[in-house]
Amino acid sequence: MKRKWIKRLGLLALVPLAVITTCHLLIEWHARGKTYSDPGEISYQKVGLVLGTARHRPEGGINPYYQYRIDAALALYKAGKIAFVLVSGDNGSIYYNEPDTMKKDLVAGGIPENRIYLDYAGFRTLDSMVRAKIVFGLDSVTVISQEFHNERALYIAGKKGLHAIGFNARAVEGSEGVKVQLREYLARVKVFLDLTFNTQPRFYGNHISIE
Repeated sequence: MKRKWIKRLGLLALVPLAVITTCHLLIEWHARGKTYSDPGEISYQKVGLVLGTARHRPEGGINPYYQYRIDAALALYKAGKIAFVLVSGDNGSIYYNEPDTMKKDLVAGGIPENRIYLDYAGFRTLDSMVRAKIVFGLDSVTVISQEFHNERALYIAGKKGLHAIGFNARAVEGSEGVKVQLREYLARVKVFLDLTFNTQPRFYGNHISIE
């Protein structure tokens, strides 16, 4: 009897693993051939969508995920592969404003201010992708973030009727990168829950044309 219960519990423990693995593979397969790391290989899109993140790490210092996304957006713009940049991030309080912070660094890097648009309600990747289509009226876009993040964003975009390709910012190595990658597995499961329950962005707002 004891062995039977141990076997049942073992099989039960495999269910979450199977779910996580399936979600991960579906998103990875969908993005295959749609993300690029070389500006010379990616096709032109009018708008590059930079997914926001904090500029500084909690323990201090520049967040490498942030810096590498800034670098990637600058490289893509200077290569002539995008004409405008849409920065989408969290603007949760007067003390925390991802879009404004990223805009300042993009301007400092050489992108004209009038070529940068800000989405202050990109609280989640889902919000950023849906708002790019509904609020900013985009039919296609180049998403700029790390590869694992781009893959998830592209899957959401495809399900929401937005054609998207990804330009991969430099990956973050070491323990910091491992922690984020582990969280990504759960984030990918959340994608399917959001799609199943038709989760909507926290805010929509008036239409904004990028031109």
